[in-house]
Amino acid sequence: MHVRKPLVTSGAMRHTEGMDTDACYRAVKARDPRFDGLFFTAVRSTRIFCRPVCPARTPQRRNVEFFANAAAAQAAGYRPCLRCRPEVSPDAPAWAGTSTTVHRALRLIDEGALDRGSTAELAERLGLTDRHLRRLFIEHLGTPPIVVAESRRTLFAKKLITETGLPFMEIAFAAGFASLRRFNEAIRKTYERSPRDLRRVEPPQLPAPGAIELKLHYRPPYNWDSFLAFVGPRATPGMEEVSADSYRRGEIAVRNNSAGNCLIASIGPAYAKNLRRITEQIRFFFDLRANTREIAAQLSKTPILKPVVRKHPGLRLPGCWDPFELAVRAILGQQITVKGASTLTGRLAARFGGLRADVLAEADLADIGLTKARAESIRAFSRAVMDERIRFDAGLSSQELIGRMCELPGIGPWTANYIAMRGLGDPDAFPASDHGLLRAAGLSSPRRLEELAENWRPWRSYAALYLWESLAGAQRVRRARPVT
Repeated sequence: MHVRKPLVTSGAMRHTEGMDTDACYRAVKARDPRFDGLFFTAVRSTRIFCRPVCPARTPQRRNVEFFANAAAAQAAGYRPCLRCRPEVSPDAPAWAGTSTTVHRALRLIDEGALDRGSTAELAERLGLTDRHLRRLFIEHLGTPPIVVAESRRTLFAKKLITETGLPFMEIAFAAGFASLRRFNEAIRKTYERSPRDLRRVEPPQLPAPGAIELKLHYRPPYNWDSFLAFVGPRATPGMEEVSADSYRRGEIAVRNNSAGNCLIASIGPAYAKNLRRITEQIRFFFDLRANTREIAAQLSKTPILKPVVRKHPGLRLPGCWDPFELAVRAILGQQITVKGASTLTGRLAARFGGLRADVLAEADLADIGLTKARAESIRAFSRAVMDERIRFDAGLSSQELIGRMCELPGIGPWTANYIAMRGLGDPDAFPASDHGLLRAAGLSSPRRLEELAENWRPWRSYAALYLWESLAGAQRVRRARPVT
């Protein structure tokens, strides 16, 4: 048939373009955890796909093929391994090998966009046609959006079956299935076992009664101490609590298990219906998708960062629990200390029972110690969120959001880029006018720093973290010196 445009087919689902398959096989033989989640190994004879760290006997090279993501492996007819459990594998960085549009679409899928809506509605939110979105997904991920969404639902459901004692009905809805029947069908199709059989094969190790514990894996290294040292002083009093080894927000507590290369999240039973959303928030907050090995290799190419990258491997970009909360704190933190910003944020949250745009849009903020200009900035920002000029749902690109924020009173490039760094998880945002960054780089001109930062793309946000860490590390050394 002669048609105006060729059909969007799934022929690319099994491709390995852009993948060094020999390097993948060497990583499989070494069971290198640094590659966990970056690709999957599919064995043609068993029709099973595994993580690079699978403890099973390494298959012969001629019997394997490699996939960049689990969805593509499943679409090619492979089943997830029950021994290495691909559902617990660290997610690949959302920006790795994909276009910016696909990155944004993946974020919306993780938030449940295709659990409640169609591919056409997702495409409309991104300003695309349905056909073009499918073409982008097949080009960059090897599989269409609906298959990615189905795969993530199924793998998350398997995780809940294996790691929790939740009833199957609760697991079905928490994973994003519309009904128990669809949940049962998906599990049986993917694993050739019923949910009940899977639980018999892999009975969950249950925590204390009432608690839900999930293991969220990452690629090592993870500089846990530096992460807590960053978020601790910036925690909102009354809402967040950071101790020497853990982070807590309400009924959610997270600690590190370095031996298992995972974080252990303890989640209160009240969140059982929203486990998938909560899990994604935790992954985002703790930057579990980062490939720190790739980031370090790029940043170490410049002399100014090479020593600090070597000294502090595995720095992560701290996200946020709620982008609006983070933005309000960033506005409050302009030209004052970190401690002062945290104090003001705590007062604001206590005064209004939390930080919500609909409350702050018309709130009287004079009695918590804000200047008129700063109070109006918060109200203007809140109104922009209410009328959807400012959106944090990945419907806008990072650059579009930065531009819109800079149009609001009292918000400049420093504030907008800092919000993009932590509120959107943009790996390449860079607040060049930050006094700490200028001091760490030994420069006095933001323009000179921006020119230097061109060498750090697309990881300028991580470069900023390393520069801040170089200052924090020097301060810790000075405090540790004995008084003479």
